[in-house]
Amino acid sequence: MTFAPLPSDFYSYESALLTEREREAIAAIREWGERDVKPVIGGYWERAEFPHEFVKPLVDLGTLSFAWDETMPFENSAVFRGFVALELARIDPSVSTFVGVQNGLVGGTLAIAGSKQQREEWIPKIASGEVIGAFGLTEPLSGSDSAKGLRTTARREGDQWILNGQKRWIGNATFSDITIIWAKDVADDQVKGFIVPTATPGYAATKIEGKISLRAVQNADITLTDVVVPESLRLQNADSFSATAAVLRQTRAEVAWSAVGTAIGAYEAAVDYARQREQFGKPIAAHQLIQDMLVKCLGNITASIGMVVRVSEMQDRGEQRDEHSALAKAYTTARMRETVAWAREVFGGNGIVLDHHVARFFADAEALYSYEGTVEMNTLIVGRAITGRAAFV
Repeated sequence: MTFAPLPSDFYSYESALLTEREREAIAAIREWGERDVKPVIGGYWERAEFPHEFVKPLVDLGTLSFAWDETMPFENSAVFRGFVALELARIDPSVSTFVGVQNGLVGGTLAIAGSKQQREEWIPKIASGEVIGAFGLTEPLSGSDSAKGLRTTARREGDQWILNGQKRWIGNATFSDITIIWAKDVADDQVKGFIVPTATPGYAATKIEGKISLRAVQNADITLTDVVVPESLRLQNADSFSATAAVLRQTRAEVAWSAVGTAIGAYEAAVDYARQREQFGKPIAAHQLIQDMLVKCLGNITASIGMVVRVSEMQDRGEQRDEHSALAKAYTTARMRETVAWAREVFGGNGIVLDHHVARFFADAEALYSYEGTVEMNTLIVGRAITGRAAFV
């Protein structure tokens, strides 16, 4: 597979940082996305349907297996895995989000909080798509305050746990085979994690309707009513919220990469349109105000790539802390929001229909801006690191 650098990678990060094998993998993902996803994804977005036929190609391309020792097809870096997230989001943020849930949140939880036996049993099933997972942390009344505000409870009875509560905004949850449920142990008031098969009696998931962002992602409300989970499905290395935080530290960095990809997708659509659309006797690409918006978009993208590259290099070296991924997520999603707005503006009225792709990126950016920690919460995480003072309440 021939690798061709993205024009939007203005400082050639991919060519400089990725190995030849990693570039080949990116090229294969890019070819599939351009050929099979881009022409049809607008219809799925409009119908608010998930494209299940994409799962097998995503498995075959390795997107669900790159990170884990049990399934890794070749040695690779966190920087490479970031560029995978970027590439998927550049084509469609919903596809990138599905992979982020399956591979990052679910696979990451199993890798960080699972026992050796749990890793060996579940990670290959996640990587192969045999099992589709969801990640149940957010609740109707608990989002930013999940560390202390969880209302879902877990009560141990012998070798079983009884779960009760509700979850909200859970991606993949309408069709997942398992959901990682985070619940507060009534005995010690600590957050613990559970692998919950969705066929378990008392587990119910209902699709959230009426979304204006990431419409192809199937988010659900989950109700847990006396759900019985054996001790063998309790995540053995998750005895407090610190395990949850360790997962989010990695996935926030991946969302930052997806934000850059979303910005690139909108920017590329705007450049293509500007070259073709004529007004006043010439392509609008030849007008100064259009060039100004495109250059501002490219500046945001280039600065953001530099940030996410560095935070992933820190992950590879074991140096990444909460505040590092928090700053990357806060900064890149804010720049993404600016970029998709400028890109949509290039289209004028044509920017509010799905025909040219930019409307999808414009709308989807709102979800990335909010999930995996709002800008405000990530700002406070960084602020605590800067000042030594917590200002969350």
